Amino acid sequence: MSNSVLVFLFCVLGGSMLAQWTAWRFRLPAIVLLFSLGLLYGPALEILHPSVMIGSAFHPLVSLAVALIVFEGGLVLDFRQLKEAGEGVIRLTLVALPINLILGSMAAHYIGGMGWGPAFLFGSIIVVTGPTVVLPLLRNAKLHPKVAAFLRWEAIVNDPVGAILATLVLEVLLMRPGEGSGTFFGFILPHMLASAGLTIGLGIGAALGVRWLLVRDLMPEVLKSSILITIALVLFALGTLTMDGAGLIASTTFGMALVNLRIPGMAEIQRMKESLVVLIVSVLFVLLTADLQRAELSNLSWSIGALTLAVLFLVRPLGIFLATMGSSLSWAERIFVGWIAPRGIVAAAVAGIAGMRLQDAGYPGAGLVMPAVFAVIASTMILHGFSLRPLGRKLKLTLSDEQALAIVGANDWSTGLAIAVHQAGAPVLLVDNSRQDLQRAEKAGVPVLRAEVLSEEGAESLEERPGDYLIAATPDAIYNGLVCAHLAPHFGRQRVYQVSPGIARLDLYRGLSRDARGKVMGEPAWNFTLLDTLIREGWQFRSVEVTVDNQANLLHESSNLLVFLVLQKGISMTIVSAEDEALSQPDVGQCVIALVPPKRDKSGGEAL
Repeated sequence: MSNSVLVFLFCVLGGSMLAQWTAWRFRLPAIVLLFSLGLLYGPALEILHPSVMIGSAFHPLVSLAVALIVFEGGLVLDFRQLKEAGEGVIRLTLVALPINLILGSMAAHYIGGMGWGPAFLFGSIIVVTGPTVVLPLLRNAKLHPKVAAFLRWEAIVNDPVGAILATLVLEVLLMRPGEGSGTFFGFILPHMLASAGLTIGLGIGAALGVRWLLVRDLMPEVLKSSILITIALVLFALGTLTMDGAGLIASTTFGMALVNLRIPGMAEIQRMKESLVVLIVSVLFVLLTADLQRAELSNLSWSIGALTLAVLFLVRPLGIFLATMGSSLSWAERIFVGWIAPRGIVAAAVAGIAGMRLQDAGYPGAGLVMPAVFAVIASTMILHGFSLRPLGRKLKLTLSDEQALAIVGANDWSTGLAIAVHQAGAPVLLVDNSRQDLQRAEKAGVPVLRAEVLSEEGAESLEERPGDYLIAATPDAIYNGLVCAHLAPHFGRQRVYQVSPGIARLDLYRGLSRDARGKVMGEPAWNFTLLDTLIREGWQFRSVEVTVDNQANLLHESSNLLVFLVLQKGISMTIVSAEDEALSQPDVGQCVIALVPPKRDKSGGEAL
């Protein structure tokens, strides 16, 4: 293996994953770090030039990678989300798109100094908001589900539509002399409509075929992901053969059809693909940014800067305002969606190819299309990436940033635990399928959710509430483990806990598999029967503030307290577990949630 390949792998794979981890650790937009890394490798240090190193296969490989991204994006487009967000989604995908095309084209002509041909091409390219940028931002934004649905649907649906729109504009601009409206309406437009219809049919037909195979057990589990990925790529290839951009429609439709056909087992496949797409997006952003050359960046000018500002502060906000007039969207939602519109990989890929073809055709100002689109991509990624969470919080469109706890199973002791956490000022949600069992917590002011968390409705309802940690607290140890295993991808495997199933069942070899259960809350001996018995004997959960006087004794065995949680309001939450490192001495000002014996409670245990 040559040194250049080793350097390539080290820089791209290692650097992109380090950027992703850094973004997660310090709560930064990963896209911005990846973009900066690509600029460092490419134009700054000139150690990577991917299109030269990979050769003519570079752009086809990028296209295939984008097809996988939109396919995975299609897997999250559940039509049930349209019940609440449907009107906004329709306006963003159907009404706002042509408005943004016209406004963007006018800005490119009058502000950017482009001729009308390149200006319309620029306008058709910037109407898309890329799922390669939007989806990673939404993953950590904790937006209200309705607002997140707006951005998610717009990005995924408009991406292939925008690519086809740019192709349509390009074909019209490249028509030979003498070819007029007859050619457009007699050949170009019918061809595009037929290609779009064919690719949509292919995507739906392939999804129905997959469902037929799966329900008849004709596809082994080990091949499911590989076959679905292969089908998505084959559909992309077939669609692209009919028309540029149609392949993206086929891949997106295939993903949408799969998730809406309610095929069992798709959740596990979707999580696997999501991990793959994170790697693909990371690598693509580094590669495409690194492929920019200093000569291309030198084309940036004051007119392009002014055009970029117009797109950011005039074209998009005005387009969304006009498209949502008379809608049920609130002003906060309209302002937020009008600002957040990062462009991504598809815009860059289309601009690079279409701009060069238009320039070769001799259109004046065609050379400005690529640097102008690049300027919009760079500015929207940075500005929108850093402002999404702060603006969402300012407009009250985000869920709480406080560490929150969800408790599944309402009984005497779990209800007491939820009330104690609530009284300590920490967000908590008690979940159960029985209205009667939830009544005590509801009367105490604790937020409750009546749902079966293993159902689709229950899982979706739980995702709409702010939650960082989960405790499964039902009498059934197997059910608790099933809940933890099912919800671990949402909360994180290290953040799902369950009441101890009993010491014997925690045996690493013969007991319950760690993959099939959550971490043990408290000590292995604190099983459901013990906690239920203590509550019947008069023990109660209390929130005990840590002071200088009691700091050293709270976690000591002589204190006779069973400590379950350590809280620092608005900052941190720690659930005690024998499977974690030993809990360090809590700090003064924190509070512990503990099960307190009757005699301790009567002698003023709350003020320990």
